[in-house]
Amino acid sequence: MADPNEQPTCPMPRDKVVDRYFMEHRAKLLDVAAFLDRLDRSAAPESQDDDFRVEAMQRAIQLLIDEKGERAKRVLELFSDPTETPIEKAPMKGADGAYKPE
Repeated sequence: MADPNEQPTCPMPRDKVVDRYFMEHRAKLLDVAAFLDRLDRSAAPESQDDDFRVEAMQRAIQLLIDEKGERAKRVLELFSDPTETPIEKAPMKGADGAYKPE
C-alpha cells in the first residue's frame, strides 16, 4: 500500500481514478480469469512442466496483490529478458511475451 506520508504523483483524486478506470480494468481482470479457467479445462500437457508464460503470469498476479507499489514496473521486469548480452539470431519471428530462462 502507498506510504501515507508520500506526496501523490497522480493529479486526479482517488475516487475519480476509480470512477474513470474501474470498469475498464474490471473487464481486463475478467479476461485473465477466463484465460485461467480455459487452462484449467484444457488437456494436461505432455510434460509435467508448466509453460513458462503461465508461470510468469502466475508470478505477476502475486505481484499485483502484494501491496508493495510500483506494480507495473515490477510486472514488466518479470516478463522482460534480464540478460544484457545480445543473441546472434532470434529463434523465431515473434515474441513469447515472457522471458524463458535457459
